[in-house]
Amino acid sequence: QVQLVESGGGLVQAGGSLRLSCAASGFIFSIFAMDWYRQAPGKQREWVAGINSAGSTNYADSVKGRFTISRDNAKNTLYLQMNSLKPEDTAVYYCVRRTDWGQGTQVTVSS
Repeated sequence: QVQLVESGGGLVQAGGSLRLSCAASGFIFSIFAMDWYRQAPGKQREWVAGINSAGSTNYADSVKGRFTISRDNAKNTLYLQMNSLKPEDTAVYYCVRRTDWGQGTQVTVSS
């Protein structure tokens, strides 16, 4: 079955960087578009970034220029490089394929 396992979250100071990873299994990773979403405490889930099978990317305005989504099809892994982090980036980050969601990884940015 489809498995999406996120890692790489943690506590970082404002202005710092983190790289999230999502290990995918149970499907042909290379042919699917993938997305990152996030959910902050008390808020709805928010789309962050997406990448299609050809490698084209899109970003939410709130992260454009600071976050980079990428994929390594040989490793069945999705990444999210997050730079210039802000306290408002604090959330649980999820890797998503269509309607399949990982368990999430917590990112906390201190001011």
